[in-house]
Amino acid sequence: MKKILPLIFLGLPFLASAASDCRQPLDGRDPACLRQAYARPLAEWPAPQVEGQVAWREMAAAQAPDLPSTLPYPMLKLGIRLFFDPALSASGKIACASCHRPQHAYADTLAVTPGHEGRLGRRNAPALVGVAGASSLFWDGRAPTLEHQALGPIADPAEMAMELKELPAKLAAIPGYAEEFAAAWGDGAVTLARIQGALAAYQRTLAPERTAFDAFLEGNNKALDDKQLLGLHLFRTKARCMTCHNGPALNDNDFHNLGLTYFGRKYEDLGRYKVTGKNEDVGKFRTPTLRNVSRSGPWMHNGLFGSLRGIVNMYNAGMFHPKPANAAQAKDPRFPVTSPLVKPLKLDERELQALEAFLKTL
Repeated sequence: MKKILPLIFLGLPFLASAASDCRQPLDGRDPACLRQAYARPLAEWPAPQVEGQVAWREMAAAQAPDLPSTLPYPMLKLGIRLFFDPALSASGKIACASCHRPQHAYADTLAVTPGHEGRLGRRNAPALVGVAGASSLFWDGRAPTLEHQALGPIADPAEMAMELKELPAKLAAIPGYAEEFAAAWGDGAVTLARIQGALAAYQRTLAPERTAFDAFLEGNNKALDDKQLLGLHLFRTKARCMTCHNGPALNDNDFHNLGLTYFGRKYEDLGRYKVTGKNEDVGKFRTPTLRNVSRSGPWMHNGLFGSLRGIVNMYNAGMFHPKPANAAQAKDPRFPVTSPLVKPLKLDERELQALEAFLKTL
């Protein structure tokens, strides 16, 4: 007797159990059928369709941090004050929150935020919601922990431009700081290590704001309308979004090249390559969280996209696949290669609208 493989091994969503009571395949054309499938426990939802051999993780509802047991109030209070205090910058005008705004998922509304004396860097301020679960920080992953990350923007000449050796004395001279450091650390000494620790402690509390998507994950079958529900199904199947956007934060903590390197051009950014020195890392950037994504635009490492629909359109087209512009580039071992995980999706207009509608629920 011929053995029948589960559909997921054929690169197709596993529909057997979820669609067993449906009169037609679970393709989203029958809203009642789709809603019936997703009314089941999460473990029985149609399995994700992903590109390549990806070890995807299941979705999960956002959870607020357990502050009383994980973070003493004096440390949280100090971290909040530091995060919102422009005194950490050389000009006294730029705080961490100037680029990471709470109302925008702790991201910014500009493609690139002006820093010290209006200077511009090359990269967009990434959203910090859920950052406690990140395995590396910055778009290129150069910081392994939030403590390592904390002083980078403060010292960066294009951001806060503060001389780090001068920062502890500057803060110690400001009324109230010595007392707050004493409450958090046991004595009033202001040090760079303690500044790092308090900033990192606060940032670990930046949980995503709960949305309709979380309510749906927890069993409220009416939290998503028919269009949003179709978008969820497409996200998991035909659009193959869970190839990279999976798990509780909807990211894989990995790095990928989407063809946005601008190799050999004005806005060239070699991404992860600057950290590892490996040719295969040219143009790779960290997968961002999609939690609260509708508030964190513009998107991508350079803020290139100002609308979610624009991003959806480009993924549908297969993103960018640059070709060498000349013989020298053709011979250059660093010439970036777009990830093979990125392929055209063949979504129609109705499906594109549904996918965008779902993204806005995250």
